[in-house]
Amino acid sequence: MINEIFSVEKRSLTQKELQYDLVVVGGGMAGVCCAITAARQGIKVALIQDRPVLGGNASSEVRLWVLGATSHMGNNNRWSREGGVIDEILVENTFRNKEGNPVLFDMVLVDKVLAEKNITLYLNTVVFNIEKSSDTTISKVFAFNPQNQTKYEFSAPLFSDCSGDGIVSYLAGASYRIGAEDKEEHLELFAPDKDEYGELLGHSIFFYMKDTGKPVSYVAPDFALKDIEETIPKVMKPEYFSTGHHGCKYWWLEYGGRIDTIHDTEAIKYELWKVVYGIWDYIKNSGKYPEAANFTLEWVGVIPGKRESRRFKGHYMLTQQDVIEQRNHYDSVAYGGWSIDLHPSDGVYSAKNGCNQWHSKGIYPIPYRSYVSCDIDNLFIGGRLISASHVAFGSSRVMCTSAHGGQAIGMAASLCIKGNKKPADFIDSTSIKELQRALIATGQYLPQLKLNDFGGLTTKAKIDVSSELALYEIKGNGNYFKLDYPVAMLLPLNGNVPRMKLKVKSTETTTLEVQIRANYKPYNFTPDAILFVNTYPLIKGEQIIEIEFNSISVEKGYYFICFMKNNAVELAESDQLLTGIMSVYNYQNPAVSNYGKQCPPEGIGVDTFELWCPIRRPRGKNLALSFSPPLEAFPSSNLRTEIFRPVIESNAWVADWSDENPTITLTWKDMQWVNQIKLFFDTDADHAMENVQMGHHDSAMPFCVKEYEILDDKENVIYSTKSNHQTVNNIVFKDSIKTKALIIKLKHPSELVPAALFGIIVM
Repeated sequence: MINEIFSVEKRSLTQKELQYDLVVVGGGMAGVCCAITAARQGIKVALIQDRPVLGGNASSEVRLWVLGATSHMGNNNRWSREGGVIDEILVENTFRNKEGNPVLFDMVLVDKVLAEKNITLYLNTVVFNIEKSSDTTISKVFAFNPQNQTKYEFSAPLFSDCSGDGIVSYLAGASYRIGAEDKEEHLELFAPDKDEYGELLGHSIFFYMKDTGKPVSYVAPDFALKDIEETIPKVMKPEYFSTGHHGCKYWWLEYGGRIDTIHDTEAIKYELWKVVYGIWDYIKNSGKYPEAANFTLEWVGVIPGKRESRRFKGHYMLTQQDVIEQRNHYDSVAYGGWSIDLHPSDGVYSAKNGCNQWHSKGIYPIPYRSYVSCDIDNLFIGGRLISASHVAFGSSRVMCTSAHGGQAIGMAASLCIKGNKKPADFIDSTSIKELQRALIATGQYLPQLKLNDFGGLTTKAKIDVSSELALYEIKGNGNYFKLDYPVAMLLPLNGNVPRMKLKVKSTETTTLEVQIRANYKPYNFTPDAILFVNTYPLIKGEQIIEIEFNSISVEKGYYFICFMKNNAVELAESDQLLTGIMSVYNYQNPAVSNYGKQCPPEGIGVDTFELWCPIRRPRGKNLALSFSPPLEAFPSSNLRTEIFRPVIESNAWVADWSDENPTITLTWKDMQWVNQIKLFFDTDADHAMENVQMGHHDSAMPFCVKEYEILDDKENVIYSTKSNHQTVNNIVFKDSIKTKALIIKLKHPSELVPAALFGIIVM
């Protein structure tokens, strides 16, 4: 029992003084991935989040889906899902929660953080002050948790501000911007008209509804917005408004772009509540939506999801040209690929389109310099804070891109601590390679970058495999795809293009046009150039056509074998799936601003090009093709690469379908001490793993090897699993293994999918 008597003196709150190597402020996706990455490298991390759950805009409090370069698979960024920790999180969430329950995603994040012994998590903890040891050095941040009535004093040599609004950077006096630059400052032709379009993106609040199976009445609160059709013109447009929509589908319920998106956040929240409850009143009581009679309002967001506020000055400012031209940077540590996505500042009340999205032709590198404060020596800036113009920010702001950058910060922080360095020390063109290598070893893809001497002991090993896939045929399943729009098989080719055969059905005498298209930039997947065109006569009924490409020889790269639209024609499909091969379609998907071709207005500095995108499983199928000579694009030499996804080539070893025991053997001349093995599997980096609402056909990706074992030179099993679903398997041995060989035995994922592996690192 506690029984304290009256005290004349005021009481003090409990106060704790804590020391860490890295203090990460902000528990959104950038902060979470930053903290996990740093902690796994052995440094002590405090992760401070001002909310009761992790995830920021991805949390169950806001419920926005986590997306990045894949852009709902509605652009030309093939195999572009971000790697490393953010990939691990999304793969795990899809495995546990393929239906997209936002509450379960909260627990996936908490589970990942709590699993790291080097992270101490502080939820409900609000940073309100900082202390400097010099003009350019932060020594402490001060925070308060109202739940446990405790004040904290966090000291560290390094700080990572991933707080969204930049509370640490702001208090430390770092340079920042709010709003849009003029066109002339960076020659950004897409810079908005500030009066007409506005300078800022607003906040959003979503709602969920539920069918109860019986009539439900609704009485709106007095503050709910009235006259919805007059005040919100988009409710009259089916592409925006439907009683079949809820959650993120109402991303356009946006407000605040004309006011202060930091200090007016509470006012913005109340306005958005007026909108949400008014729209629900309109749905339930206008009499126009009888299908909603049994619906109840299950959930409304209690805090708004923020899009834009402060952007802080780094050593490099990302601009529109970096995005659209896909400019390479010697110090690239992350990438983006979401469209440049600017919204009218009037938000939900605007008569304009809710967004203005323009894609680049592929993903673009983001330099390390954009994540390092140019004013504060021991401060990283992550997430929405990175050094970018308003236009470039329209792309870089999304959560997977933020998370990818957060991982780079976490790794850089660990190297700083271990090497007694400052963040800016890695801006050097030599030092940055150490950071880039460390990131790639975690599965983080860095576009347009190739490093030498990668893979540890793997580089010294002789690699033998039980088989290599020589692809003679992708077998048909008896079904057909009607050519209501063009379809292409995306194939890795090198040298002469093989002859191909294809079963076709036609309802009349007609012709089929076949093209080969290529990318102007070899690392892209936009079919800019037509290399071959021919038409083939078809008769009514089933037939097999043979496509001869006139001895065309091509450089190593991905090529589109295109079958152009013809409503009378159907092409044979296959259920077989292969790593590094896929079908794409030149169709329209207005939900992601895909109308088959991007046609921007003149003078905004954006390219015109066609969009060839996949269709999600289970609908999307490969075409049933045969090849002569066979397609040989999956050699064991690919196991030595540091690119663990298809880019320019498949970058994967694939076993032959007939190989009953797919096996990889690494041998060394001398005995080796093995402490760690990393294996890089195919979890379909083309699949956009939206964490909430969308739902997914597969929980585990069908390309991924689930069962395998590793043996030493005496054929002792040193590791085995029957339940893998992750991209990167990091196997660390408690005691070093002394061996002259490693034998990796895999099982095919299924009868329809041959075993594949992108890479091996042995240390």
